[in-house]
Amino acid sequence: MARSRTSWLIIPFLVALCSVLGGVFGPELDEVNAATTEDDIKAGLRVFSKVYETVENNFAEKITADRAIYQGAIPGMLRTLDPHSNFYDPKMYAQMREDQRGRYFGVGMVISARNGRIIVQAPFPGSPAYKAGIRPGDVIAVVNDKKTDNLTTSEVADLLRGPRGTQAQIVLRREGVDAPLTVNVTRDEIPRKSVKDAFWLKPGIMYIDIESFNENTSTEVNDNFKRLGEQNVRGLVLDLRSNPGGLLNEGVAVAGRFLQKGQLVVSHRGRANPERTYTERRGSGPYDYPIVVVVNKFSASAAEIVAGALQDHDRAWVIGEDTFGKGLVQTVYPLSENSGLALTTAKYYTPSGRLIQRDYSNISFFDYYYRKETEQKNPKDVKMTDSGRAVFGGNGIAPDEKFTAAPLNKFQIELLRRAAFFGFTPVYFGGKEAKLPTGWSPDAKVIEEFKAYLKKSNATFTEEEFKDNLEWVRNTLQAEFYKTAFDIDEAAKYEVEIDPEVRRAVEALPKARELVEKARKMIVQRMAEPQR
Repeated sequence: MARSRTSWLIIPFLVALCSVLGGVFGPELDEVNAATTEDDIKAGLRVFSKVYETVENNFAEKITADRAIYQGAIPGMLRTLDPHSNFYDPKMYAQMREDQRGRYFGVGMVISARNGRIIVQAPFPGSPAYKAGIRPGDVIAVVNDKKTDNLTTSEVADLLRGPRGTQAQIVLRREGVDAPLTVNVTRDEIPRKSVKDAFWLKPGIMYIDIESFNENTSTEVNDNFKRLGEQNVRGLVLDLRSNPGGLLNEGVAVAGRFLQKGQLVVSHRGRANPERTYTERRGSGPYDYPIVVVVNKFSASAAEIVAGALQDHDRAWVIGEDTFGKGLVQTVYPLSENSGLALTTAKYYTPSGRLIQRDYSNISFFDYYYRKETEQKNPKDVKMTDSGRAVFGGNGIAPDEKFTAAPLNKFQIELLRRAAFFGFTPVYFGGKEAKLPTGWSPDAKVIEEFKAYLKKSNATFTEEEFKDNLEWVRNTLQAEFYKTAFDIDEAAKYEVEIDPEVRRAVEALPKARELVEKARKMIVQRMAEPQR
């Protein structure tokens, strides 16, 4: 047993571990309840050591410190606190830091497991895998002489990663090609963009999608404005849907670039932390174009900070669903042996003073993460925006305008469940060159080939169902084909262009303009009022 490896953990987590043991063993461990004195801590340490020794010596299977402490006691303790405090073992901690930095070294592609095989979902645009001609749907059979049979996606991903300049030899099986394909890919730094390349939805109307907030997000946003020319922007659609958040300072920087100098972005305070405020120091300069922010129930944390700040200052019109409601501040404490602890230390408040965090008391963590009811207002936490509009706290950010995507019907669910579009694409291209002309869309011949593929795959549908969903089939096929013929960014751009919520956001830009003008008038009026 690796006792030396775990000894450093016992003191910092003792009180918490004892609380977990009290929950498991009940009255027999009453002596460790309310461990607030040094004697209580020493008593708790003796109890924990005795319990661990008993488990190690007598459990039906061999027990390891990783299983008992890293996977058991510590996570168990944190689960009694809140839904977001978390312990990171060395591998998880390294992954978290990698996500924050927004880069890693490898070949650059997304993979998944399907029917016992490792499948390429898509290579990243411009990555070594993309340049080597690897396509969506390719089956990864061997990596550096190691077969991928019975390996997890994580294990295969580890094989594909490595120092810059080293080679990964990958053996692929491709639909329509009899012999395996062997490609030698030179590993390189793979940037993980948190901001997709912005583009014009129509002249003067810019669209930008922020997928997360890592160390490079504000720089990537600024670079996109420079590339398109912020002086040309007459309206902005800022898409934060399914953005899980990330680094606080990056969220503050992104929100602040659209606000005036001195305006509050967010504040946080906790039991052991005095209130801290974050204000915009430079201001947006001459730019006051209208902004529509698009959110959904998976927009969380830093994404909610941005949406809340722009809404409170009437700088943007928010459209979509109530956001997730994750307003807990996690302070990450690096621990020895390359592990870390993300501990909730405070709560976030929008500029108007409303709480972002949703209530998680008296419900399971499952219900917290997968709740069905999202539209809840706390009448005790009502605040006002700069122009005097009422906004409510305690349940994320409620949009100014509700928009919920139309639910999928039975036919659509069946095809997506089968991954029919993803499966048909490599069959269509087969051994052919994977190229399409710009602006290509599926014609009647391609549609009939797809229908034949569905029947051959034993998909159940009627001719009437297929006819009623023809436009959806054509659009989904086009997006899937673009991933192979062009890249995943081009596919995403096409999906945005036909997205009804994005179109509604463009239509709502005049409302955003009215908000900005109303807030400006209110501020001028207040400044003109005599001081009492």
